[in-house]
Amino acid sequence: MSLSSALETLANYRTHNTRASQDIVEKGRLLLKSNVASKMGDDAWAFLEQLALASVDIARYDVADECLRQLLAKFPESPRVDVLSGIRMEATEPPEVVLKFYDQLLEADSSNAAIYKRRISVLVRMGKTEQAVSELCEYLDTFYSDVEGWVELAELYSSCNQYTSALQALSHALLLAPQNPFYVLQFAETAYTAEDIPLAIKMFMLTIDIADRHASEESIPSGASVRAWYGVKLCCRALSERSSLSSPSDTPLPKNLNLLDELATERVLTAYSAATGKGERLDESLC
Repeated sequence: MSLSSALETLANYRTHNTRASQDIVEKGRLLLKSNVASKMGDDAWAFLEQLALASVDIARYDVADECLRQLLAKFPESPRVDVLSGIRMEATEPPEVVLKFYDQLLEADSSNAAIYKRRISVLVRMGKTEQAVSELCEYLDTFYSDVEGWVELAELYSSCNQYTSALQALSHALLLAPQNPFYVLQFAETAYTAEDIPLAIKMFMLTIDIADRHASEESIPSGASVRAWYGVKLCCRALSERSSLSSPSDTPLPKNLNLLDELATERVLTAYSAATGKGERLDESLC
């Protein structure tokens, strides 16, 4: 492959945030050996960062170290390069060493949100979930608008079976990104796991409304919509199997559950048939 072709491919990966680590390293090493980075101008630094991350992914630490050497020479006090150095350390150093490194960075600059999150991720990998939750809550007190932080907090709570707290965390994510169907879907699934079925079915329907807002009535469900319709089906089944079901959130049940159940079955079968042509086989398990 020519150098120009390799440069174009890597630039395309960066534009689309594609994680093709093996290919990035193969093409990136070619460019490093050819010293093309010195002729790329400002694009060189994005390329070196991309190559460093991909090299850590596939354990080519020699390539990652060379990228870091050039980045540190150009940006000796860059918070972005500090994060990259921390990621490189996480791959081979004991977690205690990495935490100490992150603590030193935070002492120098307590506003570095990326370092906060890297530190929390290390705590999670160490199994220190309680401490990770505490520090993530503290982080979100300062960086409230970090939607991914709220979602991560919800996942940590869910891993500890603290579903009420998980729903509270997700409610902040919904406030910040109300039109993202995947966050609404995660809220619905968490409510279902917490056995608040009325709340779950309400949020599954909201997911469908957001995901299919611009779709026609005859369109085939896809993505979050399919999963939400299946969630509606599960909720209807749970409601039909229990004579009484309370809602911790005091969410009222929707009317015409039987019709909603039939619609959910039809929508799931439509999506399944379109994908595999085997809708008839799935019919019995849904009914």
